[in-house]
Amino acid sequence: MNTPAPARRRSIEDKSWVLAPLLELPHVIHAAVISGDGFIEGSSPGLQRDAAEGVAAMMSALQGAGRAVTAAFTEQQDARLRQTVIESEEGWVFAIPAGENTCLAVFAAPEVNMGVVAHHMQVQVSTLGAKVMNSPARDLGNSA
Repeated sequence: MNTPAPARRRSIEDKSWVLAPLLELPHVIHAAVISGDGFIEGSSPGLQRDAAEGVAAMMSALQGAGRAVTAAFTEQQDARLRQTVIESEEGWVFAIPAGENTCLAVFAAPEVNMGVVAHHMQVQVSTLGAKVMNSPARDLGNSA
């Protein structure tokens, strides 16, 4: 009798370190690094795992919808987002691309200074990019 192989979870490097400076900003409540396919790559300490996974899945869908809407309006099939902003009574959600197939998302209280958050998000994206680009390549095994 064959037993099914155990499901393999995607191995993701924790990128929570990039969020610390953002979480120190006034009125920032949570932050997350999210892959384009809806996986959480890092989240603020106070964000429960289930909530973080839900945020990742929804943000991935929202980013895809944002690209599709932009493409429909502009007739550009390769539309790239610079920023997604959501305003609600509870606060603001900001999302920006953070490299290939990744985005950085922040949730902040209504009274947050949007410009300060957007600026610091860009700084952290640059920091993340520099760190990833300077990391040693993964050993993919012997090609022989």
